[in-house]
Amino acid sequence: MKSVLRSGMALVTAAVLGAGIFAATNTIASPGSTAGSVAIAGQGNNGNGNGKGLGGQPTTADAVYLDGIKDYGVCRGVDPACYNDWGQGWTEGETKRILIYSRTVGPRHAHLGTALAPGLNPPLNPNNVAQAALKAWAEERGIQVDYTEDVSRMTSLNNYQAVVFLSPTRDTLDDNAQTALMQFVRRGGGFVGIHNAFGTEYHWPWYEGLLGGANFYDHAPNRAGTIETINDDDVSTAGFPATWDFRDEFYNLVPYPSYVNVLLEVDEATSLNGRATGHPGHGAEHPVSWCHYYDGGKAFLTTLGHDVQLWTGDPNGEIANEELFKQHIVNGLESVMGIQPFCQA
Repeated sequence: MKSVLRSGMALVTAAVLGAGIFAATNTIASPGSTAGSVAIAGQGNNGNGNGKGLGGQPTTADAVYLDGIKDYGVCRGVDPACYNDWGQGWTEGETKRILIYSRTVGPRHAHLGTALAPGLNPPLNPNNVAQAALKAWAEERGIQVDYTEDVSRMTSLNNYQAVVFLSPTRDTLDDNAQTALMQFVRRGGGFVGIHNAFGTEYHWPWYEGLLGGANFYDHAPNRAGTIETINDDDVSTAGFPATWDFRDEFYNLVPYPSYVNVLLEVDEATSLNGRATGHPGHGAEHPVSWCHYYDGGKAFLTTLGHDVQLWTGDPNGEIANEELFKQHIVNGLESVMGIQPFCQA
């Protein structure tokens, strides 16, 4: 079952609910009932919680249904009840700061350029175009930017309102960095995953949940497609046309994102690259951007961002709508930081 609903319709309230929300009755209406439904994730037990999508909280039999969605054992979904306002988000008068992380331990996208030297904020090479562009875009909004590919720097995240994973690859974090990222998110920190953020930490279930319960499977070559604006109520898509041309590696995802607010999809008919049907992980719906609350924090995700010219500018007009991409990224970033409203539906 796909739990994604299009913009303008009621979204699933939350996939996993924290302790105390239903303490009074401990009864949750099943999605098929006529009561205000709350979707509860999957039947499998992954060792975190009771395997019923409640993170260990008790439930009644009719609250559980077999939808095949993995249980990550944390509060996740589109309900702000899953957010922990524990001081990690931005507050008025505070310095706005983010950390961009782009370490690769495997294939490296051309938009990242040459690997960066160790440490924080090393000199950027001319071909580090994605890091340079994202830094400039954020600074235009008054956001201070640090960047690194040094995993040891991922253990000091307290001073940031958001961490951006910009196309890292494979096992890019060690144990200490994984723990630090989890603690950062649980304090209410913001996470932005761009493009190959879906090509890293494959074997870490918590991170897969942070991505929206989704993971990279494959992609066809970089190609033209038509993006569909599913939700234009969110700040990251406000004013977007209903459909717009774009070129990218349109990622196929398994698992498919669940209990998230889908913002953008790619029209399957324009992105099949010669295949007769879409990827079995998607069917008729092929999301490319979404947002959700996860384990206390806020996450904004997009599989878009492959093409170098998206980051360098496109004076020759070879790529359409790169300005929409920039707007999408920067406003999504500000939303997870707490500067703008988050994940509107």
